Amino acid sequence: MIEYLQNIDKLHPSPTAIAILITAGFVVGVINTFAGSGSAITYSLFMLMGIPAGEANGTLRLGVVMQTLAASFNFFKGNILELRKGLILGIPTVIGSFTGAQIAVNLDKNIFEIIVGFAVIVMLITVFFKPDKWIKGQANKIKPKPTYLQILIFFLIGIYGGFIHIGVGIFLLAGLVLNAGYDLVKANALKVFIVLLYSPIALIVYIMNDQVWFLIGGIAAIGNLAGGIVASKFALKRGAGAIRIILIVVLTLFAAKLFGLFGLFR
Repeated sequence: MIEYLQNIDKLHPSPTAIAILITAGFVVGVINTFAGSGSAITYSLFMLMGIPAGEANGTLRLGVVMQTLAASFNFFKGNILELRKGLILGIPTVIGSFTGAQIAVNLDKNIFEIIVGFAVIVMLITVFFKPDKWIKGQANKIKPKPTYLQILIFFLIGIYGGFIHIGVGIFLLAGLVLNAGYDLVKANALKVFIVLLYSPIALIVYIMNDQVWFLIGGIAAIGNLAGGIVASKFALKRGAGAIRIILIVVLTLFAAKLFGLFGLFR
């Protein structure tokens, strides 16, 4: 399988390669809409196909835009997306994402991933042992205007999202639930919308630096779009409890990957 992926013609992919890209994109769209870190799949898939790491990082943004666009629309129709709050928190995130995309080439990714790995473990412990904070939210923390701490948190998340994106949804959920006080369902809708706001900005930066493979990324984006639609509808029906279970699984796998405990995405 790995040998096959390495030999794929990136300019003229076969029907089998197209099916693999769309399927992977669908899975990523589902995981990202529910929690985050699903982009690790397309990131690794693109690299297995021979696309350099920097260009794989830029290419996956095409799918991210598509999945968040579809999911945000469904969340808005379902009346769980607080559009005004998303726009307010999205401003520092967008600014941060532009900064992160600009420094993506110069920052040591290996060191950054180790730091992310420890942060993911902390969040996993929080989700596992304090589910009430995630499921019920902390309404007393929800304020009509963002605090300076929230602005800083979302600016830093934006830097990370612009730089590598993988796992940014988990950080957004942490900020929205543990700091802003939202329950998981509303936080998930806000997370998706904020990613939609910053992703085009980061994508433009990567396009301007010739780090986007439009054909490969576009094919995978078809799956991303479908995954975003399916996952957002499921989230509306099943609520925070189902999202928490999926989040625990995703966090565990993502932490294991970052610390090299298994080679699933390599």
